[in-house]
Amino acid sequence: MEDKTQEYHDELIKAIQENNCTNFKEACMFVSFAKSTAYNHGLDKLDSIKDAIDANKIRTKHKMKRNWVNSDSAVLQLAAFRLMSDSEEHQKLNQSYIDHTTKGKTVNLPSWLNDKHPEDTEE
Repeated sequence: MEDKTQEYHDELIKAIQENNCTNFKEACMFVSFAKSTAYNHGLDKLDSIKDAIDANKIRTKHKMKRNWVNSDSAVLQLAAFRLMSDSEEHQKLNQSYIDHTTKGKTVNLPSWLNDKHPEDTEE
């Protein structure tokens, strides 16, 4: 990395960590250089920047989930349970559930759906 890019990189990493930024555009609000400068130097493509942002996201999600589980609010507890449930548990929680998949079975379409219409033909 060239010197100026490294300087911008270090400042951006510091801003992400100090301000708990969860996306690149938000992080650019806390630095001394313009967002366009960050893009011009390719900072949005660096794994170190992406990893710092992802770490903040994971930490924030974990904190929220922990708060929801420990809450006295049934709505928050239900939201946490939905996040942690498998598909069978999730289906049981829903008031109504409609399976929109074929579960691997072939679908036999009526013959009229297979007919071509004049507007469907290529000229």
